[in-house]
Amino acid sequence: MSSSSTDNIIERLGPKVVIASGNAHKIEEFQSLLKAPGRFVSQQEFGVDAVPETGQSFIENALIKARHAAQETGLPALADDSGLVVAALHGAPGIYSARYAGPAASDHDNVQQLLRALKGQTDRAAFFHATIVFLLHADDPDPVIAQGRWHGEILEQPRGRQGFGYDPLFFVAKQNQSAAELSQKQKNRLSHRGIALRQLLSHLSKRFPA
Repeated sequence: MSSSSTDNIIERLGPKVVIASGNAHKIEEFQSLLKAPGRFVSQQEFGVDAVPETGQSFIENALIKARHAAQETGLPALADDSGLVVAALHGAPGIYSARYAGPAASDHDNVQQLLRALKGQTDRAAFFHATIVFLLHADDPDPVIAQGRWHGEILEQPRGRQGFGYDPLFFVAKQNQSAAELSQKQKNRLSHRGIALRQLLSHLSKRFPA
């Protein structure tokens, strides 16, 4: 999808869209992908606190976050729920990726917890998953939903200083680099969130035709 097409779609969504997240890294990634300065704004700028993620799936949690942000701000809302799915751990950490090592876990804590869980494992296949939801308003009965997956494997030691979360452990064979060694441009092109967001924009172009 061309940048001009993306701009046209974004303009149809209204002057402001709230991103249902307080994660500075995630906000930065969204804004880099969307290339619409000032239009997509973190819920923190409206004083909206995080809502408990009580769903049992990425889709449920994304909807919970989007409805909460839309309700609190009166604006259209964009939310994602994403995480790392590891085959040898039966899908863990999954929807608990951000709190794998505990409710107040740091990225470092989660990385170390994952390394401990995979100690001695030879099957290190994994993928990042992202579900992105767009709501026109809190009671929107027809949310726009998109999903993306990024396949790789888990390294035995962190590599790279870019990115966030589990990026230093996520090895991308075609690039022969970890996600934390990729440039932002490369990551935007390859990542689960980039894939899901491009799919979302395609869905939005059909829902809100010019």
